[in-house]
Amino acid sequence: MTSVHIGIDDTDSPRMGCTTYIASLLIEKLDAFGVSFFDYPNLIRLNPNVPWKTRGNGALCLRLDCPESKIQQIEEITLSIVEKNSDLEHPRTEPGVVFYFGRSIPEELKDFAQQAIQGIVKLKDALKLIEHFNAEAVGFKSGRGIVGALAAIGEDLSADHTFELIAYRTPVNRGSPRQMETASVAEMDQKTKPLTFNNMDPETKRILIMPHGPDPILYGIRGETPSIVKRAQKIVRSLEPIERWTIFRTNQGTDAHLHRIQSISDIEPFNPIIVKGTVAAEPTVIPRRHVIFPISDASGQIDCAAYEPTVELRRIAQKLIKGDVIEAHGGVRPPSKKRPITVNLEKINVLELAPNLVYHNPLCQECGKRMESMGKGKGFRCPKCGFRSPNIQKEAVEKERYLKRRIYVTSPRSQRHLTRPLSRDALKRLRKPEKKILEWFKIERY
Repeated sequence: MTSVHIGIDDTDSPRMGCTTYIASLLIEKLDAFGVSFFDYPNLIRLNPNVPWKTRGNGALCLRLDCPESKIQQIEEITLSIVEKNSDLEHPRTEPGVVFYFGRSIPEELKDFAQQAIQGIVKLKDALKLIEHFNAEAVGFKSGRGIVGALAAIGEDLSADHTFELIAYRTPVNRGSPRQMETASVAEMDQKTKPLTFNNMDPETKRILIMPHGPDPILYGIRGETPSIVKRAQKIVRSLEPIERWTIFRTNQGTDAHLHRIQSISDIEPFNPIIVKGTVAAEPTVIPRRHVIFPISDASGQIDCAAYEPTVELRRIAQKLIKGDVIEAHGGVRPPSKKRPITVNLEKINVLELAPNLVYHNPLCQECGKRMESMGKGKGFRCPKCGFRSPNIQKEAVEKERYLKRRIYVTSPRSQRHLTRPLSRDALKRLRKPEKKILEWFKIERY
């Protein structure tokens, strides 16, 4: 038996398609072909800040064992399904497929995957690795998707990971409004959290498991284990038929994209970073209620932005004052004509709170009335009894800060796929199950 890893990326477009759906179609075909999957399909979210990303910037990897005599047929099946179900007419869709052979993943491929999740990598570097490890790659059009396909193979999810059960719509319903029973999603959320997460937005009660685009996904339930997402699926009630569903193992909800840098001077555009700095000026609110504030360290200064859709994070940003020490978590937007290079915030970790001092005129020592200034550097006089003193200073009063030394995150409805929700911080990371649950995908009859 030969172990084969099949990486797929960049098959969808803003108007149609979904790489997870292609993976689900391929699982059905290969399962009928007699292969043995030794892992759940892996859904790997790559750097969400690259300008050429697809909607969710997700790449897929299927890991399976098969007789060597079947490898050519498996490759032909894979390429046929990818070609048939990709939006090849869209100018920004550049599918790529990679086949890697052997059970263990080399460290070089793991390093490549980390770079693709946390930074920018080039197609030529992917091709060099593919040649070095005797892998095979097929690119449609320019083949940019080969980068993500190889990264999906390289990320073996041996660190923190979660699971997502994705249910797909029947072809006849795609493009029409999705039909779900809201009360059942609320019930599922109450019965399964915190082992599932980001099911509903707590403020708006908007259903978060249900996307709004033209893709074939009906809903996706995210959680800590395969069994909990299957339990959750039994609670939610769809008001339209389901074509199929699949459980994926994924880096979603793990903050895998964020990497800590030593200083502000090391920040580069398009990278998702964590950087420590001191708030250098009071936050300002710009049109559409975005909040901007600068942070600085010994190496320089950079703007941080909490945009209006982040809701809770924007409110927290407004409460910062000069002198607070924070860690800014987010993606780096390159400079433009209107704005300098900026960290688009996903989280704020408040490390130290500066005292918020308010200065009042002193109370009169004779009668207790609030005194008046006699001019800069001339002291104060009492308007009631006439007492004067050139030596009295204003009184400093420290106001209560409503921030705490903790991590604040954007509201669930605006969180990225990779953002680790606060609900997961209270949980110990659960290990990968030694054996897959028996039913991790299903083709429904409709």
